[in-house]
Amino acid sequence: MKKLKKLPFFIALLSAISTLSLFSEESFIPKPPSLNASTYILMDSVSGRILAENDSDERIEPASITKIMTGYVAADQIAKGFVSLEDEVLISENCWKKGGSKMFIREGTRVLFSDLIKGMVIQSGNDASCAIAEHVAISEEGFVELMQLYIEEMGMENTQFKNVSGWPDPEHYSSAKDLAILTKNLIEKFPDHYALYKEKYFTFNEIKQRNRNSLLWQDESIDGVKTGHTESAGYCLVSSGVRNDTRLIAVTMKSSSEKSRLTDSRRLLDYGFRYYRTKRILEADLSLVNEQVWGGEEDSVNLSSAEELYLTLSPRDFPRVEPQIKLNDYLQAPIQRGQVVGKVDLILDGDSLASVDLVAMKDVPALGFFGRAWSNIKLLTYQFLMEE
Repeated sequence: MKKLKKLPFFIALLSAISTLSLFSEESFIPKPPSLNASTYILMDSVSGRILAENDSDERIEPASITKIMTGYVAADQIAKGFVSLEDEVLISENCWKKGGSKMFIREGTRVLFSDLIKGMVIQSGNDASCAIAEHVAISEEGFVELMQLYIEEMGMENTQFKNVSGWPDPEHYSSAKDLAILTKNLIEKFPDHYALYKEKYFTFNEIKQRNRNSLLWQDESIDGVKTGHTESAGYCLVSSGVRNDTRLIAVTMKSSSEKSRLTDSRRLLDYGFRYYRTKRILEADLSLVNEQVWGGEEDSVNLSSAEELYLTLSPRDFPRVEPQIKLNDYLQAPIQRGQVVGKVDLILDGDSLASVDLVAMKDVPALGFFGRAWSNIKLLTYQFLMEE
Protein backbone atom coordinates (compact mmCIF):
# COMPACT_ATOMS: atom_id res chain seq x y z
CA MET A 1 0.00 0.00 0.00
CA LYS A 2 1.36 3.43 -0.96
CA LYS A 3 1.00 6.65 1.03
CA LEU A 4 1.50 10.29 0.13
CA LYS A 5 1.49 12.37 3.27
CA LYS A 6 1.51 15.83 1.74
CA LEU A 7 -0.30 17.20 -1.28
CA PRO A 8 0.66 20.65 -2.65
CA PHE A 9 -2.90 21.48 -3.76
CA PHE A 10 -4.22 20.71 -0.30
CA ILE A 11 -1.63 22.84 1.46
CA ALA A 12 -2.55 25.74 -0.83
CA LEU A 13 -6.25 25.22 -0.15
CA LEU A 14 -5.81 25.20 3.60
CA SER A 15 -3.60 28.27 3.43
CA ALA A 16 -6.35 30.09 1.54
CA ILE A 17 -8.88 29.08 4.16
CA SER A 18 -6.65 30.29 6.95
CA THR A 19 -6.15 33.72 5.36
CA LEU A 20 -9.92 34.20 5.26
CA SER A 21 -10.20 33.34 8.94
CA LEU A 22 -11.01 35.92 11.56
CA PHE A 23 -8.76 34.04 13.98
CA SER A 24 -5.00 33.79 14.04
CA GLU A 25 -3.36 30.39 13.94
CA GLU A 26 -2.27 30.93 17.54
CA SER A 27 -5.81 31.50 18.83
CA PHE A 28 -7.35 29.04 21.27
CA ILE A 29 -10.87 27.78 21.93
CA PRO A 30 -12.32 28.10 25.43
CA LYS A 31 -14.26 25.32 27.08
CA PRO A 32 -18.01 25.14 26.33
CA PRO A 33 -20.14 27.46 28.48
CA SER A 34 -21.65 26.30 31.76
CA LEU A 35 -25.25 25.25 31.24
CA ASN A 36 -28.20 24.60 33.48
CA ALA A 37 -28.95 21.44 31.45
CA SER A 38 -27.35 18.33 32.91
CA THR A 39 -26.96 16.60 29.55
CA TYR A 40 -26.32 18.24 26.20
CA ILE A 41 -24.57 17.97 22.86
CA LEU A 42 -23.45 20.34 20.11
CA MET A 43 -23.04 18.68 16.70
CA ASP A 44 -21.97 19.81 13.26
CA SER A 45 -24.89 18.97 11.00
CA VAL A 46 -22.76 18.20 7.95
CA SER A 47 -20.12 15.81 9.26
CA GLY A 48 -21.78 14.77 12.52
CA ARG A 49 -18.67 15.83 14.43
CA ILE A 50 -19.34 16.49 18.11
CA LEU A 51 -18.11 19.93 19.15
CA ALA A 52 -19.23 19.82 22.80
CA GLU A 53 -21.10 17.35 25.00
CA ASN A 54 -21.87 16.33 28.55
CA ASP A 55 -23.42 12.96 29.43
CA SER A 56 -24.88 12.90 25.91
CA ASP A 57 -25.54 9.12 26.07
CA GLU A 58 -27.68 9.34 29.21
CA ARG A 59 -31.15 7.86 28.69
CA ILE A 60 -33.87 10.41 29.40
CA GLU A 61 -37.56 10.75 28.60
CA PRO A 62 -37.61 12.88 25.42
CA ALA A 63 -41.18 14.12 25.94
CA SER A 64 -42.59 15.87 22.85
CA ILE A 65 -39.19 15.78 21.14
CA THR A 66 -40.36 12.27 20.22
CA LYS A 67 -42.42 13.95 17.50
CA ILE A 68 -39.25 14.61 15.49
CA MET A 69 -39.09 10.85 14.94
CA THR A 70 -42.81 10.68 14.21
CA GLY A 71 -42.31 13.34 11.56
CA TYR A 72 -39.22 11.60 10.18
CA VAL A 73 -41.09 8.32 9.70
CA ALA A 74 -44.04 10.12 8.10
CA ALA A 75 -41.74 12.04 5.73
CA ASP A 76 -40.01 8.84 4.67
CA GLN A 77 -43.32 7.04 4.11
CA ILE A 78 -44.42 9.96 1.93
CA ALA A 79 -41.14 9.83 -0.02
CA LYS A 80 -41.62 6.10 -0.61
CA GLY A 81 -45.15 6.69 -1.92
CA PHE A 82 -47.02 4.77 0.78
CA VAL A 83 -48.99 7.86 1.85
CA SER A 84 -49.54 11.33 0.42
CA LEU A 85 -49.81 14.84 1.83
CA GLU A 86 -53.12 15.06 -0.05
CA ASP A 87 -54.64 12.08 1.76
CA GLU A 88 -57.81 12.81 3.73
CA VAL A 89 -57.47 11.09 7.09
CA LEU A 90 -60.52 9.92 9.05
CA ILE A 91 -60.08 10.93 12.69
CA SER A 92 -60.73 8.16 15.22
CA GLU A 93 -62.18 8.47 18.69
CA ASN A 94 -58.85 7.25 20.05
CA CYS A 95 -56.98 10.21 18.56
CA TRP A 96 -59.69 12.73 19.39
CA LYS A 97 -59.47 11.77 23.08
CA LYS A 98 -55.67 12.15 23.35
CA GLY A 99 -54.64 14.34 26.28
CA GLY A 100 -51.92 16.95 26.45
CA SER A 101 -51.22 19.47 23.70
CA LYS A 102 -53.77 19.40 20.90
CA MET A 103 -54.35 20.41 17.32
CA PHE A 104 -58.10 20.15 18.10
CA ILE A 105 -59.13 17.68 15.42
CA ARG A 106 -62.64 16.18 15.74
CA GLU A 107 -63.75 12.57 15.79
CA GLY A 108 -65.38 11.42 12.56
CA THR A 109 -64.05 14.29 10.44
CA ARG A 110 -61.53 14.02 7.63
CA VAL A 111 -58.35 16.08 7.80
CA LEU A 112 -55.64 16.52 5.16
CA PHE A 113 -52.50 14.59 6.02
CA SER A 114 -50.51 17.78 5.34
CA ASP A 115 -52.52 19.60 8.02
CA LEU A 116 -51.89 16.80 10.50
CA ILE A 117 -48.17 17.11 9.86
CA LYS A 118 -48.33 20.86 10.53
CA GLY A 119 -50.48 20.31 13.60
CA MET A 120 -47.87 17.96 15.02
CA VAL A 121 -44.78 19.97 14.06
CA ILE A 122 -46.01 23.50 14.79
CA GLN A 123 -48.70 22.97 17.42
CA SER A 124 -47.15 19.82 18.95
CA GLY A 125 -50.57 18.14 18.83
CA ASN A 126 -50.71 14.72 20.46
CA ASP A 127 -53.98 14.15 18.65
CA ALA A 128 -52.30 14.92 15.31
CA SER A 129 -49.42 12.54 16.11
CA CYS A 130 -51.94 9.78 16.82
CA ALA A 131 -53.81 10.40 13.55
CA ILE A 132 -50.58 10.37 11.57
CA ALA A 133 -49.61 7.04 13.14
CA GLU A 134 -52.99 5.44 12.46
CA HIS A 135 -52.97 6.58 8.84
CA VAL A 136 -49.43 5.38 8.13
CA ALA A 137 -49.47 2.09 10.05
CA ILE A 138 -53.16 1.44 10.83
CA SER A 139 -52.44 1.70 14.57
CA GLU A 140 -50.12 3.58 16.91
CA GLU A 141 -48.61 0.25 17.96
CA GLY A 142 -47.77 -0.55 14.34
CA PHE A 143 -46.21 2.89 13.88
CA VAL A 144 -44.07 2.42 17.01
CA GLU A 145 -42.71 -0.78 15.46
CA LEU A 146 -41.79 1.25 12.39
CA MET A 147 -40.06 3.83 14.58
CA GLN A 148 -37.86 1.14 16.08
CA LEU A 149 -36.73 0.03 12.62
CA TYR A 150 -35.65 3.58 11.80
CA ILE A 151 -33.92 3.85 15.18
CA GLU A 152 -31.84 0.77 14.37
CA GLU A 153 -31.09 2.04 10.86
CA MET A 154 -29.71 5.33 12.20
CA GLY A 155 -27.68 3.64 14.94
CA MET A 156 -29.50 5.36 17.80
CA GLU A 157 -28.14 3.10 20.53
CA ASN A 158 -29.85 4.69 23.52
CA THR A 159 -33.37 5.15 22.18
CA GLN A 160 -36.57 3.18 22.62
CA PHE A 161 -39.99 4.62 21.86
CA LYS A 162 -43.29 3.29 23.18
CA ASN A 163 -45.59 5.93 21.70
CA VAL A 164 -45.61 8.61 19.00
CA SER A 165 -46.16 11.75 21.11
CA GLY A 166 -43.70 11.42 23.97
CA TRP A 167 -46.30 10.60 26.60
CA PRO A 168 -44.45 9.63 29.83
CA ASP A 169 -43.49 5.97 30.01
CA PRO A 170 -40.52 4.50 31.95
CA GLU A 171 -39.53 2.46 28.88
CA HIS A 172 -39.78 5.44 26.51
CA TYR A 173 -36.38 7.10 26.34
CA SER A 174 -33.67 8.64 24.18
CA SER A 175 -30.41 10.56 24.63
CA ALA A 176 -29.04 13.94 23.57
CA LYS A 177 -26.66 12.27 21.11
CA ASP A 178 -29.35 10.10 19.54
CA LEU A 179 -31.68 13.07 19.14
CA ALA A 180 -28.89 15.00 17.41
CA ILE A 181 -28.31 12.06 15.06
CA LEU A 182 -32.04 11.94 14.30
CA THR A 183 -32.19 15.69 13.62
CA LYS A 184 -29.12 15.53 11.36
CA ASN A 185 -30.79 12.82 9.27
CA LEU A 186 -34.06 14.75 9.13
CA ILE A 187 -32.37 17.92 7.88
CA GLU A 188 -30.35 16.04 5.26
CA LYS A 189 -33.00 13.71 3.89
CA PHE A 190 -36.24 15.68 4.18
CA PRO A 191 -35.53 19.41 3.85
CA ASP A 192 -39.10 20.21 2.76
CA HIS A 193 -40.50 18.58 5.88
CA TYR A 194 -37.85 20.20 8.06
CA ALA A 195 -38.86 23.65 6.73
CA LEU A 196 -42.10 23.34 8.72
CA TYR A 197 -40.19 23.55 12.00
CA LYS A 198 -39.45 27.25 11.48
CA GLU A 199 -43.13 28.16 11.02
CA LYS A 200 -44.23 30.30 13.95
CA TYR A 201 -48.00 29.78 13.76
CA PHE A 202 -50.58 27.37 12.40
CA THR A 203 -54.34 27.86 12.36
CA PHE A 204 -56.76 24.94 12.29
CA ASN A 205 -60.50 25.01 12.97
CA GLU A 206 -60.11 28.77 13.44
CA ILE A 207 -57.77 28.15 16.38
CA LYS A 208 -54.40 29.86 15.94
CA GLN A 209 -51.53 28.39 17.95
CA ARG A 210 -47.90 29.44 18.13
CA ASN A 211 -44.83 27.28 17.81
CA ARG A 212 -43.54 26.43 21.29
CA ASN A 213 -39.92 27.02 20.23
CA SER A 214 -39.43 30.63 21.36
CA LEU A 215 -35.93 30.73 19.84
CA LEU A 216 -37.62 31.34 16.48
CA TRP A 217 -38.57 34.82 17.71
CA GLN A 218 -35.21 35.55 19.32
CA ASP A 219 -32.77 34.66 16.55
CA GLU A 220 -33.41 34.70 12.80
CA SER A 221 -30.60 32.19 12.20
CA ILE A 222 -32.54 29.52 14.14
CA ASP A 223 -34.96 27.45 12.02
CA GLY A 224 -35.97 24.62 14.39
CA VAL A 225 -36.53 22.28 15.98
CA LYS A 226 -38.64 21.02 18.91
CA THR A 227 -39.32 21.56 22.59
CA GLY A 228 -40.26 18.97 25.19
CA HIS A 229 -41.17 18.88 28.87
CA THR A 230 -42.14 16.30 31.45
CA GLU A 231 -41.55 16.18 35.19
CA SER A 232 -38.93 13.47 34.71
CA ALA A 233 -37.18 14.95 31.66
CA GLY A 234 -37.29 18.56 32.79
CA TYR A 235 -37.26 21.17 30.03
CA CYS A 236 -35.68 19.93 26.81
CA LEU A 237 -34.95 21.53 23.45
CA VAL A 238 -33.51 20.44 20.13
CA SER A 239 -32.43 23.51 18.16
CA SER A 240 -30.64 24.13 14.88
CA GLY A 241 -29.60 27.08 12.79
CA VAL A 242 -27.22 28.38 10.14
CA ARG A 243 -24.66 31.17 10.34
CA ASN A 244 -21.84 31.81 7.89
CA ASP A 245 -22.76 28.65 5.93
CA THR A 246 -22.29 26.58 9.09
CA ARG A 247 -25.23 24.55 10.40
CA LEU A 248 -25.13 23.31 13.96
CA ILE A 249 -27.48 21.16 16.04
CA ALA A 250 -27.82 21.64 19.80
CA VAL A 251 -29.69 19.34 22.18
CA THR A 252 -30.17 20.35 25.80
CA MET A 253 -32.03 18.15 28.29
CA LYS A 254 -32.99 18.41 31.95
CA SER A 255 -32.96 22.20 32.13
CA SER A 256 -34.80 23.44 35.20
CA SER A 257 -37.17 25.91 33.53
CA GLU A 258 -38.50 27.06 30.17
CA LYS A 259 -36.31 30.15 30.38
CA SER A 260 -33.15 28.20 31.22
CA ARG A 261 -33.62 25.77 28.33
CA LEU A 262 -33.71 28.73 25.92
CA THR A 263 -30.63 30.25 27.53
CA ASP A 264 -28.83 26.90 27.47
CA SER A 265 -29.55 26.35 23.81
CA ARG A 266 -28.55 29.86 22.78
CA ARG A 267 -25.29 29.69 24.72
CA LEU A 268 -24.39 26.38 23.13
CA LEU A 269 -25.18 27.54 19.59
CA ASP A 270 -23.47 30.91 20.09
CA TYR A 271 -20.36 29.10 21.31
CA GLY A 272 -20.33 26.83 18.27
CA PHE A 273 -20.94 29.56 15.73
CA ARG A 274 -18.26 31.78 17.26
CA TYR A 275 -15.44 29.27 17.37
CA TYR A 276 -16.14 26.88 14.48
CA ARG A 277 -16.58 27.12 10.72
CA THR A 278 -17.68 24.67 8.02
CA LYS A 279 -15.49 24.59 4.91
CA ARG A 280 -15.40 22.42 1.82
CA ILE A 281 -12.12 20.52 1.96
CA LEU A 282 -12.42 18.08 -0.94
CA GLU A 283 -14.22 18.56 -4.24
CA ALA A 284 -15.29 15.79 -6.60
CA ASP A 285 -13.70 15.87 -10.08
CA LEU A 286 -10.78 17.98 -8.88
CA SER A 287 -7.41 16.26 -9.31
CA LEU A 288 -5.67 15.54 -6.02
CA VAL A 289 -2.68 13.60 -7.30
CA ASN A 290 -1.28 12.04 -10.48
CA GLU A 291 -0.25 8.39 -10.07
CA GLN A 292 1.77 6.04 -12.23
CA VAL A 293 -0.14 3.37 -14.17
CA TRP A 294 1.46 0.04 -15.07
CA GLY A 295 0.61 -1.71 -18.34
CA GLY A 296 -1.58 1.09 -19.68
CA GLU A 297 -1.74 3.12 -22.87
CA GLU A 298 -1.00 6.11 -20.65
CA ASP A 299 1.73 6.23 -18.04
CA SER A 300 -0.33 7.96 -15.33
CA VAL A 301 -3.81 8.96 -14.29
CA ASN A 302 -5.24 11.79 -12.20
CA LEU A 303 -7.10 10.76 -9.06
CA SER A 304 -9.85 12.70 -7.27
CA SER A 305 -12.15 12.42 -4.28
CA ALA A 306 -15.32 10.44 -5.02
CA GLU A 307 -17.44 13.13 -3.34
CA GLU A 308 -17.38 16.56 -1.80
CA LEU A 309 -16.22 16.65 1.80
CA TYR A 310 -16.94 19.35 4.35
CA LEU A 311 -15.31 19.72 7.76
CA THR A 312 -16.33 21.85 10.71
CA LEU A 313 -13.30 22.93 12.69
CA SER A 314 -11.77 25.83 14.51
CA PRO A 315 -10.26 28.14 11.87
CA ARG A 316 -6.85 27.60 13.47
CA ASP A 317 -7.12 23.85 12.82
CA PHE A 318 -7.75 23.90 9.06
CA PRO A 319 -4.06 24.53 8.18
CA ARG A 320 -3.03 21.69 10.51
CA VAL A 321 -5.09 19.02 8.73
CA GLU A 322 -2.76 16.48 7.10
CA PRO A 323 -4.12 14.64 4.05
CA GLN A 324 -2.92 11.09 3.42
CA ILE A 325 -3.39 9.23 0.14
CA LYS A 326 -3.69 5.46 0.56
CA LEU A 327 -3.78 3.39 -2.62
CA ASN A 328 -5.24 -0.11 -2.49
CA ASP A 329 -2.36 -1.36 -4.63
CA TYR A 330 -0.16 -0.34 -7.54
CA LEU A 331 -2.35 0.90 -10.39
CA GLN A 332 -2.54 -1.58 -13.25
CA ALA A 333 -4.50 -1.08 -16.48
CA PRO A 334 -7.21 -1.38 -17.53
CA ILE A 335 -8.63 1.35 -15.27
CA GLN A 336 -12.13 2.77 -15.62
CA ARG A 337 -13.25 6.31 -14.88
CA GLY A 338 -14.76 6.40 -11.38
CA GLN A 339 -13.00 3.19 -10.31
CA VAL A 340 -12.15 3.24 -6.59
CA VAL A 341 -8.39 2.86 -6.21
CA GLY A 342 -7.81 3.98 -2.63
CA LYS A 343 -8.79 6.49 0.03
CA VAL A 344 -8.03 10.01 1.18
CA ASP A 345 -7.71 10.27 4.96
CA LEU A 346 -7.74 13.65 6.67
CA ILE A 347 -5.68 13.58 9.86
CA LEU A 348 -5.57 16.10 12.72
CA ASP A 349 -3.28 15.52 15.69
CA GLY A 350 -3.04 11.84 14.77
CA ASP A 351 -6.81 11.31 14.62
CA SER A 352 -8.73 10.62 11.42
CA LEU A 353 -11.39 13.27 10.85
CA ALA A 354 -12.81 11.74 7.69
CA SER A 355 -12.06 9.21 4.98
CA VAL A 356 -13.25 9.39 1.37
CA ASP A 357 -12.85 7.04 -1.59
CA LEU A 358 -10.21 7.98 -4.17
CA VAL A 359 -11.26 7.40 -7.80
CA ALA A 360 -9.69 7.52 -11.25
CA MET A 361 -10.67 10.55 -13.33
CA LYS A 362 -10.46 8.86 -16.75
CA ASP A 363 -10.29 5.50 -18.51
CA VAL A 364 -6.84 4.02 -19.06
CA PRO A 365 -6.97 1.11 -21.57
CA ALA A 366 -4.46 -1.72 -21.20
CA LEU A 367 -1.57 -2.31 -23.57
CA GLY A 368 -1.49 -5.38 -25.78
CA PHE A 369 -0.30 -8.78 -24.57
CA PHE A 370 3.44 -8.18 -25.01
CA GLY A 371 3.21 -4.64 -23.63
CA ARG A 372 1.44 -5.88 -20.51
CA ALA A 373 3.95 -8.71 -20.07
CA TRP A 374 6.91 -6.31 -20.24
CA SER A 375 5.12 -3.92 -17.85
CA ASN A 376 4.54 -6.74 -15.38
CA ILE A 377 8.24 -7.57 -15.40
CA LYS A 378 9.11 -3.92 -14.71
CA LEU A 379 6.50 -3.78 -11.91
CA LEU A 380 7.87 -6.91 -10.25
CA THR A 381 11.37 -5.44 -10.40
CA TYR A 382 10.11 -2.14 -8.99
CA GLN A 383 8.32 -3.90 -6.13
CA PHE A 384 11.44 -5.90 -5.33
CA LEU A 385 13.60 -2.76 -5.21
CA MET A 386 11.01 -0.88 -3.12
CA GLU A 387 10.85 -3.71 -0.59
CA GLU A 388 14.63 -3.64 -0.30
